[in-house]
Amino acid sequence: MLQGKITQYSEEINAFFTTNANELEQFRIRFLGAKGIIKDIFEEFKSVSPEAKRVLGKVLNQFKQLAEDKYQELKDQSAVIEVAKDNGMDLTLSGEGFEIGSRHPLALVRREIIEIFNKLGFVVEEGPEIEDDWHNFSALNFPEEHPARDMQDTFFIKKGGENGDIALRTHTSSVQVRMMESGKPPFRAIMPGRVYRNEAISARAHCFFHQVEGLYVDENVSFADLKQTLFYFVQELYGEGTKVRFRPSYFPFTEPSAEMDISCTICKGAGCQMCKYSGYVEILGCGMVDPNVLENCGIDSKKYSGFAFGMGIERIANLKFEIKDLRLFSENDTRFLKQYKSALF
Repeated sequence: MLQGKITQYSEEINAFFTTNANELEQFRIRFLGAKGIIKDIFEEFKSVSPEAKRVLGKVLNQFKQLAEDKYQELKDQSAVIEVAKDNGMDLTLSGEGFEIGSRHPLALVRREIIEIFNKLGFVVEEGPEIEDDWHNFSALNFPEEHPARDMQDTFFIKKGGENGDIALRTHTSSVQVRMMESGKPPFRAIMPGRVYRNEAISARAHCFFHQVEGLYVDENVSFADLKQTLFYFVQELYGEGTKVRFRPSYFPFTEPSAEMDISCTICKGAGCQMCKYSGYVEILGCGMVDPNVLENCGIDSKKYSGFAFGMGIERIANLKFEIKDLRLFSENDTRFLKQYKSALF
């Protein structure tokens, strides 16, 4: 019976709340006063058997502590409220609330790209944004004075060093080098991240942007594997029926190399400013990993082969959301960002 009373009164204490000083004082008198409930229960406790005392003693002390803590908590809250009232504030009013934010369109596209490649077994690898010459250039088949270095428009930080000049990475290919140096094939990974190039800022270019690069290295990897992987990616991202074409190209770290175009999602192939009235838009570069790159990373190029690809997330977002100015991605204009609230989850 005593245990039941303690349980009942504990529930009442837990449910009690007030900011009124008179009601709080009545609570104190009822439970903690000289003639209060706790005093009566302790008196009743004296008459229980010794066996029951061993069990109920701890419970009774916890019950008393619960009432004291509740009283002190409400007393402290009331004091804070009173101070606030003296300063013209009412803390009992409901808050104004905050407007729900939205994910950045680049974050949405990045997440979708990762999810698509995850289905194919690609894991995510990341690396530093400040890189040395070896990982950013030399290991990727960019010899010194090679004209391909001029393609990158690099932001250099420090000249010289154990592994050459230090610079902001111009591509996330440096993560591929680090991964291949520190592990053994097979590799199947994508490398999302921010990269930097010294370019004039315009509607179509920026000095920093975001990439997702991919690498697959194993025995007997072919260009057909590359084409089928990227074809699947495009169908998943832009929908079935999106046309794909490959054009021969040149990259120092792949041979053979290609650029991949898709049918323009804005004009549906009819021709517009985005696709320069060709009906197609280039979205990524790709190719078979050059044997020199594999050897530079300690991988036997006679046993292993692989493919690599790289795409700009901004370009993908342009086509997916029909955004025509790259500068909008980095200006933090809430009028622009609020448009993606519906895509929050």
